[in-house]
Amino acid sequence: MIRYLVGFLFFPFLIGCGNSQTKEMSLIDKEQYLIMGDSIASHAQKVLLQNVSQAIKEKGAAGAVDFCNEKAIVLTDSISAIHAASIQRLSDKNRNPKNVLLENIDKQAWDSIALLMQNKEQIKKHWLTKENNAIYYYKAIPIGMPTCLSCHGNKEVDIAQETMRQITTRYPNDKATGYQMGQLRGIWKIKLNF
Repeated sequence: MIRYLVGFLFFPFLIGCGNSQTKEMSLIDKEQYLIMGDSIASHAQKVLLQNVSQAIKEKGAAGAVDFCNEKAIVLTDSISAIHAASIQRLSDKNRNPKNVLLENIDKQAWDSIALLMQNKEQIKKHWLTKENNAIYYYKAIPIGMPTCLSCHGNKEVDIAQETMRQITTRYPNDKATGYQMGQLRGIWKIKLNF
């Protein structure tokens, strides 16, 4: 227990190490932004999963592909408006072209979180930095449920042919397959103004 408490208290010092702008934030500010970013990312994840699960229940995995294509970004934008923050999902193997890692800060966050994902004892898999008058909070999106594999798993084993046809139709340049349970699928990017 003490090891986790010490790790929790020490972790904010590690966030964004090497980024001098992040060091300008006080420990209290960092902790507040971590809590705020985690709360927003958790809310977005919950809403998205509830809606995807409902689409799977009603129309199967192929129907969930349609839902994600038509509604995922709309849902994310509505949650952004609720929290007055910019919310994105990003990945190095994106399905939607709007979710590709483009900015250097996003690539740096991806690399940092991917490294954290390798440490199974590290509970929190997030990264925080300050840049251009904004705070950026990033959080890992791992493959957390077997259901995720029905759209993001092995094309030959996990994904039904009908679902694969729908993915190919909706996302001709899809890269978001071949995952296994627990792997890093994407990251939440939350831009918090201060």
